[in-house]
Amino acid sequence: MKMWVYIVRRILLLIPVIIGVMTITFAITSALPIQDRLISAIGFSKNGYSQYISCAVLHNNASETGQCQNPAYYQGVHMLGLDQPIEVQYLKYLYNALTLQWGFTATHSPASSVIGTNQIPVAQVLSWYLPFTLELAAISLAIILLLAIPIGNYSAVYRNRPLDQGARILSFSGFALPGFILAYLVLLGATFAAGSGHLECGGTSSPYFDFTGSWPQPGCFAGGVFPSWIGAHQQSTPTGFPTIDAALHGNWWLAGDTVFRLLLPAFVIAYGSIAAILRFVRNSMLEVLNMDFVRTARAKGVSEAGVVRKHAGRNSLNVTVTVLGLTFAGFISGFPIIEEVFNLRGIGLILALSIQPPYDFGLIFGSTLLFTIIVVTANILVDIVYGFLDPRVRLG
Repeated sequence: MKMWVYIVRRILLLIPVIIGVMTITFAITSALPIQDRLISAIGFSKNGYSQYISCAVLHNNASETGQCQNPAYYQGVHMLGLDQPIEVQYLKYLYNALTLQWGFTATHSPASSVIGTNQIPVAQVLSWYLPFTLELAAISLAIILLLAIPIGNYSAVYRNRPLDQGARILSFSGFALPGFILAYLVLLGATFAAGSGHLECGGTSSPYFDFTGSWPQPGCFAGGVFPSWIGAHQQSTPTGFPTIDAALHGNWWLAGDTVFRLLLPAFVIAYGSIAAILRFVRNSMLEVLNMDFVRTARAKGVSEAGVVRKHAGRNSLNVTVTVLGLTFAGFISGFPIIEEVFNLRGIGLILALSIQPPYDFGLIFGSTLLFTIIVVTANILVDIVYGFLDPRVRLG
């Protein structure tokens, strides 16, 4: 099978997975009371919907039997199609989800403290904070690749030596220590280590703010306000990626500061994945080192470093790449907690706030769909890389 055919087939597999997730979210949505579905309102009119949920939220137009007496309430139900058969609702739900009509943010949820109290399209809100999460994911993945693969390989080469024993301790601690506990420990340790010596703004800020948040405090900028290229919701222009935008505007101090603020949470996120991948890399390398072609290379006089780099290294990556794809879902699932601990303005923070009562169902379902797309896309990329490393997988 040609490589392009293999890639197309893998991409086509993305469609049923995403539709399956949307079907599950639709089933969950259908189980909600109608007033909550009005609030989450996937695909609702862009003119707003507050007049339609006054009964549901304010309870000021309900009769003693609990029935809403406001005609606008039933008008909203009709506009959403909630009075139509379930199959019609499902088709409308799929259409709205696929066209990014994911509803509007609620004005009463904890997430409104970050994004504001205006009813903003969920897709627009997620587009503001997705670049923050992608930068965190990129740095976390870089840490995993830079640490897990070399340590795992050398742990196999120097089996049962001090380096191998230390790698085992690192691996076991990563499995045993929950990410949210490690996040608090790292943040407390960094804050106490900073002591009275602040790292930014000439020592005017609290040490806690030196390590948390996606941006420095407004007092760090001229006039005590953010630059004009940082929007009201702290999204940056023109790309939306804070580090890149800071560099494009020539503020290299700010670009370095945004990377610095991502290092600690990226390390916390990567730590658990390093523990798992390191063990797979070690075991895979041990297996390859005992194969016939490696013994043949050694018999021909190839140096041990050449055997590890040129012969065993690439062949051991097959299992490693597969494990990367399998662990990426868990890797992404840790973002909501870590971003909330470090107060990073990413999708994880928005999702963590939206699931706190009173809930913001639009953000919950929109974030779920977005995380699904990210995870599935990442796994497809892993499959494509696997196809390059081992052409045999394209023959199936």
